[in-house]
Amino acid sequence: MNPSPSVSVCLDRCQDYGRSSLQPLLANLMPHLGDLHLSPGSKVVLKPNLIAASVPALACTHAGFIAAVASWFLDQGCRVAVGDSPAFGRAIKVAERHGMVQALRGMNVPIIEFTSVCHKRLPCGVTVGIASQALDCDLLVNLPKIKAHDQMYVTMAVKNIFGIVKGMRKSWLHMRYGDSPDLFSRIILELSTVLPNTVTIADGIEVMHRHGPAHGEPLLLGCVASSKSAVALDTAMLALLELDPGRSPMWCAASQSDLPGAQLSGIDFPLLEPSDFFGSGFVAPEVLSPIRFRPFRYVVNSMKRAVLVLRRG
Repeated sequence: MNPSPSVSVCLDRCQDYGRSSLQPLLANLMPHLGDLHLSPGSKVVLKPNLIAASVPALACTHAGFIAAVASWFLDQGCRVAVGDSPAFGRAIKVAERHGMVQALRGMNVPIIEFTSVCHKRLPCGVTVGIASQALDCDLLVNLPKIKAHDQMYVTMAVKNIFGIVKGMRKSWLHMRYGDSPDLFSRIILELSTVLPNTVTIADGIEVMHRHGPAHGEPLLLGCVASSKSAVALDTAMLALLELDPGRSPMWCAASQSDLPGAQLSGIDFPLLEPSDFFGSGFVAPEVLSPIRFRPFRYVVNSMKRAVLVLRRG
């Protein structure tokens, strides 16, 4: 007899970002995740995908989605904050530009900047500078936006965790390890080894396809996915989107490391199955761009961030 699947991924349908749609969905979905070890006063940090204020709103986790998740945790008696380390600029500026501040108004949910850095050595031997605000909580809630990605094929749960790397340190990792896609993917995967208690709730309602992570095309997928395992959620979404997992560097690294959730056969679906979403029409990039940033791009990005820091000061 085969052993029962040990990793669960919850998939459900949602066609819009209205509170009247998302609140009952979360009420149905969250209990299937099991014990999140919450108690009144637990500190919860929501980590959405906030790229930059200059990109289309579609590139970021939707404001209504963030607000609905924040509301669910507030109802559990938790203290909730929203934070990220955008590629450019401050989290608060991205949140203002894309309606998140307005969506959270009156909810006592601050937008926090990932400013402090702590250095962590990963199992692969690489030391990374991580925002300490992402670690200083009882539960980190990963809120990725499902998108095509011109370098990584798709960006979902595992890739969104890369946002806890502080500021331009992300670009430096691209520069230093981008020539080795296997190692670069492993670095991102191993960030989970330093995280606190974590759960992922993915915004797959209106997704970005064909190109990404900033300038793709919208597609109404109508899906919300959640799991305690970022790897399992990504595996499930690759199947749901009818994509070849072998083209995803992140999935290949997870599979080669034999991580739980890397194989569809090891995942339990208590709600809907990936096949319930077949025929979505999602298109991933046919040709992937190099992961390694060119030196000129790295210098330009560094100068942009330096200018932003000077403006704040």
